[in-house]
Amino acid sequence: MVEKTVMATGVFDILHMGHLQYLTEAKKLGDRLVVVVACDETVRQNKHDPLMTQEERARMVESLKPVDGVVIGRPGDPFTVVEEIAPDIIALGYDQRHDEESISRELSKRGLDIEVKRLEHYDHDLDGTRKIIRRIIDWYGMKKKLEAVEGT
Repeated sequence: MVEKTVMATGVFDILHMGHLQYLTEAKKLGDRLVVVVACDETVRQNKHDPLMTQEERARMVESLKPVDGVVIGRPGDPFTVVEEIAPDIIALGYDQRHDEESISRELSKRGLDIEVKRLEHYDHDLDGTRKIIRRIIDWYGMKKKLEAVEGT
């Protein structure tokens, strides 16, 4: 039997249940899950200054049960790492801003026969980094208000 490799990608700056669900569902698509953790430069260009270094984020992701291997992405052409990993399937998270059709066209143009699958949304109270940050900010603000009331 030929082993089927699935590739998943992301920043993984603050690990949360949405990440775990994404990687668990991606792993179900094949036998081996390789995760590409966005390099610091790419995160800065596309999102924000990362809270943790690319090495720290890679180490955290590597420790997750569904993950069989981790690669740190490189700036520039994102398809270079795809060519190196040569997955059978690329699993996209429900909220990732990648367009399946554009990816499929580029893969085809490069002679790569790789299926692109968009995974379902996982609905959990804290399934996103922004939700977690918002919860912390709200908690901190509430704590400050309580301290002010108790201090008077």
